[in-house]
Amino acid sequence: MAIPAQATQDRATLGIFMTLGAYVFFSLIDTSVKWLVLAGLPAFQLAFMRYLPHFIISTVLILRQGVSWSSFQSEHMGLVLLRAFLLASATLFNFITLNYLSLTVTGSIMFSAPIIVCALSWPLLGERVGPWRWFAIFLGFLGVLVIIRPFNADFHWIALLNVYNAFSLALYSIITRKISGVVAPETMQFWMGAFGAVTLAPFAYMVWIAPANGLEWGLLIALGVWGWAGHEIFSRAHAYAPANTLMPYTYSFLLYLAVASYIVFNDVPDQWTLTGASIIVVSGLIIWWRVGRKDVA
Repeated sequence: MAIPAQATQDRATLGIFMTLGAYVFFSLIDTSVKWLVLAGLPAFQLAFMRYLPHFIISTVLILRQGVSWSSFQSEHMGLVLLRAFLLASATLFNFITLNYLSLTVTGSIMFSAPIIVCALSWPLLGERVGPWRWFAIFLGFLGVLVIIRPFNADFHWIALLNVYNAFSLALYSIITRKISGVVAPETMQFWMGAFGAVTLAPFAYMVWIAPANGLEWGLLIALGVWGWAGHEIFSRAHAYAPANTLMPYTYSFLLYLAVASYIVFNDVPDQWTLTGASIIVVSGLIIWWRVGRKDVA
């Protein structure tokens, strides 16, 4: 039986609101991390705490279904662990760069990831990419160059870590697309938290600095809770609306970061950051527009 048009619209609207909510959590993470690194807490410690609560929550949810080793296993463990590594390394490098760059700069560069996904979809997924999308890919990379200005005196090499993050998140997205529907979401969530917590624990231990007050402790613990909640809500949003419907709303992240950067750090993005971010958003929307058309690539 066909789903009524109104019901379909309601589901899509719910998916959009869930996407907007997920990126609120992601922006809270970046804003809190910048606050904490400026307070003197090491990036390794913050990255570890981003994954420890995530790991605990995911483990509890799996065990509630009954103790079974099969819940932690998959025939695609190589891809599951590679996916976890890509996200954990991008998280760590993002936290490092937040000590040097503004929220809007780091967020804008990382939001070139959907453009990189499009560029890699031909060699890795065998999807045909037409001239409009190749133009958008070129435009997106131009936007990144405008933001980081590699030949300008203000260039900071740390921005290259954010370029790595964009590629990592692109590969993370492609792997997620390949194993979604094959690997249970709770299994992916578990290994994401486990990989980050276990691999980062020794480094966090070596550099650990006790937070100075209750606010810092609260933010430190909240990082992992917000991370788990953001990924959980965002993944579930795709059950209500297709990715090409949700994609434009992911750019709300840049708006959230710009507002947080101004309110919390009194940091106003310069004209180059705003120009580059606008170019990246336009290129992403071109890709979204072409993907939404069934008859073209």
